[in-house]
Amino acid sequence: MISISIVEDHEQYRNLLVKVLEINKAFTIKGIYSSAEEALSKMHLDKPDVALVDIKLRSLSGIDFVKRAKSFLSFTQFLMCTSYQNDENVFNALKAGASGYILKGSSFEEIHSAITELHNGGASMSPYIAKRVIGLLNGKQSNTTTFGLSERELEVLSLLGKGLLYKEISDQLSISPNTVKNHCKNIYKRLHVQNKVEALNKFNHYTTNSNSYAFS
Repeated sequence: MISISIVEDHEQYRNLLVKVLEINKAFTIKGIYSSAEEALSKMHLDKPDVALVDIKLRSLSGIDFVKRAKSFLSFTQFLMCTSYQNDENVFNALKAGASGYILKGSSFEEIHSAITELHNGGASMSPYIAKRVIGLLNGKQSNTTTFGLSERELEVLSLLGKGLLYKEISDQLSISPNTVKNHCKNIYKRLHVQNKVEALNKFNHYTTNSNSYAFS
């Protein structure tokens, strides 16, 4: 059972999300909030597996909510909602610690899939956002901060950012899925993170600040 909390200030869409989630018997709704402030004061009681968060809330934004909530919801995956695929706020939300996003207007199958994927350790990310993240890893290296990652581990991290699954990465690199898993474990250990989105976010933060890589 995947527990979910919702933070959405638009009543009609909030009610729609509830109906869509209730269809799936694998989901259980823990909390429903109309503002980031309300969620910050109560979601610590929910401790949901996945928090579905609107980016453009009326007062405190969904991005600011994620930044603050990560401190007491370290095991919650944050799935952002946005109306625009190329919205720069989506990328900022990922940097803040979100694990992915869905477009408002997505089908209930797409919403269910995105939530399940996040819960299973994946990341729901558009080609636009993935390209921005991969631009970091494909930049020229000069005095780079790589956290001691090997060339192969950097390749795996790059392919993870493209949204590839372990099996797809193993096929592309001609290595076994178990080897890919071991590389991922090493990457997470070296970066002191728990999943691939956190790994990409942390690598992004430090390498960007050190001017080692640049987004295209």
